[in-house]
Amino acid sequence: MATLPSSPVSQDSSVASPARYVRPTADQRFRNYTWNALGPVAFAGSSFAAAIDQGFNFPHEWGQGADAYGARVASNLGISVVTATAQYSLAEVFHEDTAYYRCTCSGFFPRFWHAAFSTFAARRGDDGHYFLSAALTISPFVGPITAANTWIPSRDGPNLGVHMGVHNLMGQFGQDEALEFLYGGPHTLLGHIQRRFFKK
Repeated sequence: MATLPSSPVSQDSSVASPARYVRPTADQRFRNYTWNALGPVAFAGSSFAAAIDQGFNFPHEWGQGADAYGARVASNLGISVVTATAQYSLAEVFHEDTAYYRCTCSGFFPRFWHAAFSTFAARRGDDGHYFLSAALTISPFVGPITAANTWIPSRDGPNLGVHMGVHNLMGQFGQDEALEFLYGGPHTLLGHIQRRFFKK
């Protein structure tokens, strides 16, 4: 049973250096929202999640085959759109910046804990201080609960939605760790590979 968290936009920053923070404009925040909801990562993630759901035959009422896989892709994309919309809306209400900011610290554990902390904390105010985020903690449950109580066949929609929401939140944690260590920045695994490639 797989769900798709929204894909966070990332920037290089540091918990220890809030003076460097520049709050995104309203246009930038809206572009981030559209990317998270309907960008290529959302489509790729929905397709991957649908493959997992197909393997577990979830929900079993949809059966197997190409049509069932298409329904599962659409379902996961719908969860992504609702999750991203909830995150964007709550962030605007509470004046939160939910983009992921990479840590400029060094060492595995400081960077790991920074990414873990960023799963639940967003930046606020002109100084960009971190604060427990309503948008990041609530939105992962909104998409799955909506889906479980509307288009996904279920005898116990509320419980299923919460269960799927926990998976969504775990996916959000995994995305932050991937943005910190694997791709999208100069100190990630892909960044090191790119530099070595271009040196050669």
